[in-house]
Amino acid sequence: MTVLPFLTLLLAQAAAGPTLDQDRLTVCQAQARTDPATAIATAAAWLTEASGEQRSYPNECLGLAYVSLLRWQAAEEAFMAAHDTRPETDHEGRARLAAMAGNAALPAGQAQAASEHFELAQRDAASASDTLLQGQIAADRARALVAQGKLDDAAQALADARREAPQQVESWLLSATLARRQGKLDDPQFDIQTAAALDPKDPAVGLEAGLIAALAGRDDAARASWNSVIETAPNAPEATAARDYLAQLDKQPAAK
Repeated sequence: MTVLPFLTLLLAQAAAGPTLDQDRLTVCQAQARTDPATAIATAAAWLTEASGEQRSYPNECLGLAYVSLLRWQAAEEAFMAAHDTRPETDHEGRARLAAMAGNAALPAGQAQAASEHFELAQRDAASASDTLLQGQIAADRARALVAQGKLDDAAQALADARREAPQQVESWLLSATLARRQGKLDDPQFDIQTAAALDPKDPAVGLEAGLIAALAGRDDAARASWNSVIETAPNAPEATAARDYLAQLDKQPAAK
């Protein structure tokens, strides 16, 4: 996870209409990003006065605060507690919370638990008839499957993600990367071209496009892709990697 998919899901979260608890959660979320220690105290106090379904909101805030502190296992547990107390009719909310738990489990090295959370999230998203959310979660589940070495299952999850959320760059990028790593050099070209069409300035896409081109013996195309990464995102980690790849291609020391 990298945790970017998790953040994408969080930013996309939609409320059915503001309630007192939802307004309170919004305040707590902001606090979790800027002052997580205080947010933990706020959520803990909130939990002591909440009961039943109301406990979902402070638990969600608690999970976000733990994420800010990189306390992944605690975040996973808090998100699942939020999921389990969210109303059963709120399928979309339950799907997002289970996905958050999965994205917290991944950086903790708990790929199997992450897969289980993502499977639960997909079932909730299906109950909500939210195909875009299903596609986002399928891409996350693919990363968990790759971490378990289940590459064929991951490829199928990515096929589901591309079908359900075709506008999501990550699904196409992950599909291209997985195919390249499996040595299927004829497969990733369409996927990486689609990712580039969706977001031509994404440095991760440019870096991967260069790798695919280089492995196919198209050195000029590889150079063009890596140089574009350096030009558009010179301070990004991908730009550092692009400089290293160019140095290897040209058999010259990497520029400092």
